[in-house]
Amino acid sequence: MYDHVLIPVDGSDESTAAARRGLALAKDFDATAEAVHVVDQRARRLTRTDRESGRLHEHGESVLADIESLAADIGQPVTTELLEGKPSVQIDKYARETDAGLIVLGRQGLTGLGKRLLGGVTEQLLHRTAVPVLVVSGEKQAERREFDYSRVLVTTDGSENANTATRHVAAVADQYNALVHVLNVVDIQAAGGAFNAGGLNEAFIERLEADGHDAVAATADDLETAASDVSVETAVERTDSLDGVAAGIREYVSDRDIDLVVMASHGRSNLKRQLLGSVTSQLLRTVDVPVLVTPRST
Repeated sequence: MYDHVLIPVDGSDESTAAARRGLALAKDFDATAEAVHVVDQRARRLTRTDRESGRLHEHGESVLADIESLAADIGQPVTTELLEGKPSVQIDKYARETDAGLIVLGRQGLTGLGKRLLGGVTEQLLHRTAVPVLVVSGEKQAERREFDYSRVLVTTDGSENANTATRHVAAVADQYNALVHVLNVVDIQAAGGAFNAGGLNEAFIERLEADGHDAVAATADDLETAASDVSVETAVERTDSLDGVAAGIREYVSDRDIDLVVMASHGRSNLKRQLLGSVTSQLLRTVDVPVLVTPRST
């Protein structure tokens, strides 16, 4: 499933934690691993001398050397590449050139100017790339060598785009003998409007839930076809939070002690109005487990 894992790094703690996870995944899937650092073109333009420019490249080389040491500690070979330009563009371009099957990077990082990013490069990359991206939040146990994926959650709204996540879930679940939770969240606020959520007809909500049950059942069937030995649980949950579907997913992740979330970069809401992309973006900012984002279907 993942023959080549690409790991963009910038030297931040979160980036290093993501690299550790990416290297471990490459080892488990018997894949090649490659770490890249992009010298941000904005920082490059601000340099006044060749010496200042050289320091940016020296920093990048130092970051990559640290990943080589980390890979040796884990026992996973890694190659490295120093790039220059706009990070999201260069990462996507290099992923396509090297036929990467998976990109692994931190949710937050450092720009070449030392500024913290919230979304930033990660979200720009998600909007651009056709390669699956594993987004890793800060790891409390940054020195871990092995990672638990025994409880995997895949979200679905029944759309074709959401269904692109199925084969990735099957591959991860098969590799780690995971229990897969398939979840559909019915957004009461979106269904009735922020000022009319309490006045919805119960029969209407039940129809939304019936659609949700159809969606999770279809995904469960697809999973059984892709990996017959995988155990699956399905659920349809309501949420009346103003944070919508993302809040329902976060609550489910916390209640079921989920290790990994898999979801499409874009989809549709239960009413076919709200982009799942907005749900993905919100969830990435607030959930504390890794999220594997699969690209939209073409």
